[in-house]
Amino acid sequence: MKTPDRILAQDLTGLLSASLPWEALYGRHVLVTGASGFIGGHVVEALVWLNRHHPQANLRLYALARDLQKLQRRMPWVDIPGEVTPLIQDVTQPCQPAAPLDFIIHAASPASPRDYLQRPVDTIRANTDGTRALLELARATQARLLFLSSGAVYGDNPGQAGPIAEGDFGHEDPLSPRACYGESKRLAETLCRAYYTQYGVDTRIARISHCYGPGMRLDDGRAISDLLADVLNDRDIQLDSDGSASRPFCYVSDTVLGLLHILLRGEPGHAYNVGETQETSILALAERLIAAAGKTGRLSVLPRARNGLAPAARSAGHFNIDKIRALGWAPLTCLDVGLSRLWQANT
Repeated sequence: MKTPDRILAQDLTGLLSASLPWEALYGRHVLVTGASGFIGGHVVEALVWLNRHHPQANLRLYALARDLQKLQRRMPWVDIPGEVTPLIQDVTQPCQPAAPLDFIIHAASPASPRDYLQRPVDTIRANTDGTRALLELARATQARLLFLSSGAVYGDNPGQAGPIAEGDFGHEDPLSPRACYGESKRLAETLCRAYYTQYGVDTRIARISHCYGPGMRLDDGRAISDLLADVLNDRDIQLDSDGSASRPFCYVSDTVLGLLHILLRGEPGHAYNVGETQETSILALAERLIAAAGKTGRLSVLPRARNGLAPAARSAGHFNIDKIRALGWAPLTCLDVGLSRLWQANT
């Protein structure tokens, strides 16, 4: 049996050491959509690791993706098919697993700016048509559905003071290039709440903010991906600004653990913020990534071509995570440790 690389194995083992009611998953049928993606793939890997190290768990795992080869490349150490049953289709089409489901984790959506700016219709459909199709499946099988949403739902709120709590919404220009993502995530959340209210479907929502770590694509248009690609290729760092904009970067295994807290301990019909509370400027991120790589003198602030990417609505802001803290979760991996692990996983 193949094994994951050292960094991933350590992350997965640490994740499963958390005090959660893991037995609630034992013997259950679990579907993860977006399984070939960054976060969805990590969720699948965590559940496979649970099966391997706790054979009594006996989870039946289904991974929905549009391309079997891409799914296998995303997690080459996992037996597919075998440990995981692949469902190769578009998420907007009706899904028919071989057995009734108990849990659905919906992570299928273009999430990188480069993807959703180039494919706005696909993005809207994945978040709306796809979510509705899965809600109908959850309704038919009485499954619990966790929807992976985004901090993009909060829109732009220049008057926002302090951390962003679950009720702190700003405005969203429906004609902006990024609206395809934020507005469709909002509608998907509304669908989740509507199915809970009208049909009693157990829906839960995770709003995720700036996740990074091993497994992320280097060409997705996010700042940390661009910076990592520059360092890996020994290029001068090129910023498209003075680097003063700040972001709260949350390590991927911490994010996945937050998702599992919501899935296993959250309340139906509710949304929870999942993210880091400490912000780091893009300039400081570049400097710390260079340090994690053991390099010096590689930071040169030059104008980077945007390649058609629209600027982010917020230049700063982090989540208030009091609500998910009450479930027992908080991020554990400091940025320097996370960047070191990211670097090691890519070299």
